[in-house]
Amino acid sequence: MSSYIGRHAQLYDIFYGEKNYQKEADFVHTMIQTYAQPNQRKNLLELACGTGNHAFCLAKYGYEITALDYSSDMISRTKEKMSDSQANIHFQVADMRQLSALDFGQTFDLAICLFDSIGYVLHNEAINSVFDGVYRQLNPYGLFIFEFWHAPAMLKSFDPVRVKRWKLDDREILRISETSLDISNSTSTVLYTIYEFFANQTFSLLQESQRNRFFQLQEMISFVKQHDFEVVKYFGGYDNLLTQIDEQTWHILMILKKN
Repeated sequence: MSSYIGRHAQLYDIFYGEKNYQKEADFVHTMIQTYAQPNQRKNLLELACGTGNHAFCLAKYGYEITALDYSSDMISRTKEKMSDSQANIHFQVADMRQLSALDFGQTFDLAICLFDSIGYVLHNEAINSVFDGVYRQLNPYGLFIFEFWHAPAMLKSFDPVRVKRWKLDDREILRISETSLDISNSTSTVLYTIYEFFANQTFSLLQESQRNRFFQLQEMISFVKQHDFEVVKYFGGYDNLLTQIDEQTWHILMILKKN
């Protein structure tokens, strides 16, 4: 994995400024209140936390959060955004593939991995390492809530090229995303080319390539069952009413319980 390094991490919140993190956090909180044991709704482990936006939203509900990301640049950005009132969040540089080897001095009631971030783990062995690590870090009957890219939607509707612009007070940003699929390995590779145009007629350029995996629903369930998790519920994204999963479903949110 090698994504959101350097300047790309600094621009992350601009690129995803329209994402409704609060709505997603509210949904996750509702699922915790619905499916977690009453005495297991406190300490939460977040994998691939990015710049902390979900953690900041969930912290308002009083969770004690340990939030991890393997990108030190993303963690640096989270710490720049923190306020004194967010003392119940601890951010740490760590790789989700190595969870089993990490000692947090506690185990957790809850774990989450949102924004399709489990897709950064490309290979079966590493995916199994993530599930094994989460299982080890959870208390008995603890919940793991995670989101993944749904293969049928990706195969049917992916966009080979996307162009987006952001006009800011001091500059304009242009991002070109070029996507190719490796169907045999269920992965997509996205080449990001990012220009920043400044008022003094200068510009900067960066490029970063990211590779992500997408999954069939039954394939993911197969991974889960190898680790003695119970599938509690799954949804087409963050919609409590949407239970039908089809080729129009881009994201699946799955709730697991440790047996």
